[in-house]
Amino acid sequence: MELHLKITGFLLMALAVMHIFLPGYFNWKKELASLTLLNRQLMYVHMFFVAFVILLMGILCICCPADLMHTGLGRIISFGLFVFWGCRLVFQFLVYSPELWKGKLFETFIHVLFSMLWAYFSIVFFLVAINFQHV
Repeated sequence: MELHLKITGFLLMALAVMHIFLPGYFNWKKELASLTLLNRQLMYVHMFFVAFVILLMGILCICCPADLMHTGLGRIISFGLFVFWGCRLVFQFLVYSPELWKGKLFETFIHVLFSMLWAYFSIVFFLVAINFQHV
């Protein structure tokens, strides 16, 4: 499981860094122009802190896999991370409309890729939380 936690950590850190490019990719300057200054800044601030928390999750997985696996607090934290990523996986299917990706090759690829990523994170953290050690 330690290897999977480290893989998860590197993937989470990459995901956090990827957030740097999202405002440009989604053309936020134009898309958010109609919002009030407060709402526009809230979007940027919230995205920063989401990315920051994801980065910290990644650092935790890389630097403290044994603590996550072998302590009560580590397993509780892992269970919380399982719930977090499990909810994110559910949102992938119940909140985002299929209109955003169905029939579009690149968007479908991204939808499937991130669904698998959220599922992987969920499984790893669940197995750590229940103290499963044979993977």
